[in-house]
Amino acid sequence: MHPFDGLTWTHRFAELGPNFFTELPPQGLPDPHWVARSPACAELLGWPAHWADAPQALDAMAGRACWPGMRPLATVYSGHQFGVWAGQLGDGRALWLGEVATPHGPHELQLKGAGLTPYSRRGDGRAVLRSSIREFLCSEAMAALGVPTTRALCITGSALPVMRERVETAAVVTRVAPSFVRFGHFEHFAHHGQPEALRQLADWFIRHHAPECAEAPQPVVALLARVARQTAELMAHWQSLGFCHGVMNTDNMSMLGLTLDYGPFGFMDAFDPGHICNHSDDRGRYAYARQPAVAFWNLHALAQALLPLMPGEPEAAGEQLLDAVEGYRSHFAQAMQQRMGAKLGLAGSDASDQALIDDFLKLMAASRTDFTLSFRRLADAWHTPEPLRDLFIDRDALDAWLARWRQRTTASAQAGMRAVNPAVVLRNHLAEGAIRAAERGDFSETERLLKVLSRPFDEPENPGDAALPPDWASTLEVSCSS
Repeated sequence: MHPFDGLTWTHRFAELGPNFFTELPPQGLPDPHWVARSPACAELLGWPAHWADAPQALDAMAGRACWPGMRPLATVYSGHQFGVWAGQLGDGRALWLGEVATPHGPHELQLKGAGLTPYSRRGDGRAVLRSSIREFLCSEAMAALGVPTTRALCITGSALPVMRERVETAAVVTRVAPSFVRFGHFEHFAHHGQPEALRQLADWFIRHHAPECAEAPQPVVALLARVARQTAELMAHWQSLGFCHGVMNTDNMSMLGLTLDYGPFGFMDAFDPGHICNHSDDRGRYAYARQPAVAFWNLHALAQALLPLMPGEPEAAGEQLLDAVEGYRSHFAQAMQQRMGAKLGLAGSDASDQALIDDFLKLMAASRTDFTLSFRRLADAWHTPEPLRDLFIDRDALDAWLARWRQRTTASAQAGMRAVNPAVVLRNHLAEGAIRAAERGDFSETERLLKVLSRPFDEPENPGDAALPPDWASTLEVSCSS
């Protein structure tokens, strides 16, 4: 008997019917091997620590076999990419396997890199080891930071060659989330003139993922307001950590407000509001400082997609949806001030707080100080300001700011500040070290980093994990190629 024969799989998305997906088997990796596994994600699922020792576990996660109850399918969606309507997209290299019951409710499992689908367009349906390690580590790192995110259960690898800018090797990431439904799923049926399918999708999503919206006078408006609120909270969390997504297309925006699709992401080293983490983003559409506004734009695209579901005159219906989207502004401003206030250890709230926050960021930008270290060292600056002062060029200006800051905080705020200002984030050079070792067949650095990133607010045993990046880190480039 298979150890997972008793695992209950459900297929709520498949209830929508073949208009929403294509069923097909995965194209498994030849001669697969384990690269990495996340104990924390397995725990989320309620799976035993030794789950990967089960027969066929490796083959299932490499797309070579299906456990009893799995039902692989690729979903169809559309979207705006870099602000331009891109038409039909879809799961070009991802296969949804179904849902499993967990202590935290139903969660979907998805294989990324399991071969061609009808939506692969000009792609090969594969993921490479390099990008798979980045997604795996960052998914789990973001979860440990408390950021809403899809999760990563494991990576399987293979010697199968894959051509990108150079020949690389293939890998599959097993991703986990309550839902992988995106803004683009709704855009697809709206832009293709299928209002009945759009209504079916909205009703299904509300029933399974936003049931409180069903009781509202206008469930669709309530759903949009919910998504706007969750997206605002997500953006505030990203901005407060110096996280840049890199490709905030509407097809990469989660209807549950999760961080979705880790491609050319990056945590900033030197603080620059105009920082562009994606080498493919030559116009800087998705620069760090623009992310909140892009999310607002994407919500308007979602509102436009939902308009056919609204009763009454289009103008009045549109106003209701725009009002729902408009709530994003206040939610984001409030969430951002709360997060930044906590990072600065501010006691209560004061009318001068926003200026205090803004002025610290201006000082950081002027000196291009390290984002993560600036806030981490600020937590200790009440008693030992020198490590923080060492990061700044204009120390007199910093000292003047610290005098204002001390009037709004206390020495006892240190513990709280350390609990929200991480010591370690997945900097590009840390990920690169794990990737280079893995490409030599050594996965120990990936495993070590996973453990370090699972406790981001603790000082790491290796001081280098929390140190300023080496000079060569500035030469690293990440792009849409994966």
